[in-house]
Amino acid sequence: MNAPVNPSPQKHLFCFGHGYCCDYLGHGLMESEGWRISGTTRDPEKKEVLRERGIRPFTFDETHPLADPLYILRDVTHLLISTPPGDDGDPTFLMHAEDICKLAGIEWIGYLSTTGAYGDRNGGWVDETSEVRPTTIRGTRRAKAEEQWLSLYHSHSLPVHIFRLAGIYGPGRSALDSVRAGVARRIDKPGHAFSRIHIEDIVQVLRASITKPMPGEIFNLCDDEPVPSHEVIDYACGLLGLPSPPLIPYDKADLAPITRSFYADNKRVSNEKIKKVLGIDLKYKNYKDGLKACLAAEKHAIGTLRDYTQPI
Repeated sequence: MNAPVNPSPQKHLFCFGHGYCCDYLGHGLMESEGWRISGTTRDPEKKEVLRERGIRPFTFDETHPLADPLYILRDVTHLLISTPPGDDGDPTFLMHAEDICKLAGIEWIGYLSTTGAYGDRNGGWVDETSEVRPTTIRGTRRAKAEEQWLSLYHSHSLPVHIFRLAGIYGPGRSALDSVRAGVARRIDKPGHAFSRIHIEDIVQVLRASITKPMPGEIFNLCDDEPVPSHEVIDYACGLLGLPSPPLIPYDKADLAPITRSFYADNKRVSNEKIKKVLGIDLKYKNYKDGLKACLAAEKHAIGTLRDYTQPI
């Protein structure tokens, strides 16, 4: 008589820097496949929010490593890192690379980077084979962090994957929100274009990679149509039935340094690899489809809340 087959152990995703992307990915894996989700935050109040949502929270930042990393991470099968790097690279790597190398059950590691690693290309196209030559501090830090994590693939055969994300948007974090808040501005820098990616498509790519790990690979995450940001603001205003802000020439705009840094790089990012290698069919191929979906999601959420709060 054959011995009974033991069920597969429960998958456990641990997110260093449990932010917007980690939250969407973790929620989907928890709801649809019963995964355990853990994550770090530097905010004590957010720890309570995460705990209420069924996520095991831990405190971590560049000055506070995990209290007992080998115990906390002992049964983790998947790691996602989105902690912001400093001049010395990624804080998760600097504090816990040695601990992660000692874990026996790691099946997949993802590092969330940025297309800013490519630097400025004067509007030209880049893909994953293009040289990494960042032109901003933010891009330089991310490029260094990528090297750090890939070093663990080369030295310890850890299943590291790099995901270079374009501008992230989704419900609660899109041009619709900046327009409503009255802070949206339409900056005109002729010939300049941004690439962007909807949160649901980020999650789609990450889940495809988890299903089909390819250690050492790098993937660009963006939609099909890089466009100037002022076009996106204009379209968002139209969806909301609000007047569009005036177009301001870039050289006359009073921009904060971080905002100006986004305009320092001008490139168009190819997403062909995620389509060919991971079989991705984007849900939102351009900003128009994505913003319409954001608005629909917001209306659905409001309707659900209204129904829930009706007196019985």
